[in-house]
Amino acid sequence: MSNPDRPSWETYFAVIVKDKRILSTGYNGAPSGIRHCAEVGCLREQLKVESGMRHELCRGIHAEQNAIIQAAYHGVSVKGASLFCTNQPCSICAKMIVNAGIVAIYYRSGYADELARTMLSEAGIPMIQVAESEAAAPRES
Repeated sequence: MSNPDRPSWETYFAVIVKDKRILSTGYNGAPSGIRHCAEVGCLREQLKVESGMRHELCRGIHAEQNAIIQAAYHGVSVKGASLFCTNQPCSICAKMIVNAGIVAIYYRSGYADELARTMLSEAGIPMIQVAESEAAAPRES
């Protein structure tokens, strides 16, 4: 049964890819065994925290973070890999991406986090925005 307060499957995952192979996936949500904010209430909403600010006040973890953590948990190096995600990463994700050795980010939508863009640029990690029509278009082999 779906919960209308949870993210849709289309906005749920991040994927880390290297040499055309999926290395790891991650999801947006609370850590394993921890209740989702849809069940206990959203602290960020209660405190009226603006989007892109005070990420530490969230029970959830971003898909990018979970993809990196899952790779580490299973002993998979993501050094030299690319990250595919729905939104431009936030500053916390950006720091993890830099230290994980990810070399490129492909995303669909922007995000209100200038610090993330600055850090990723300084680290030399290109962020390539993919139009929704490109992401849905079939590719020729």
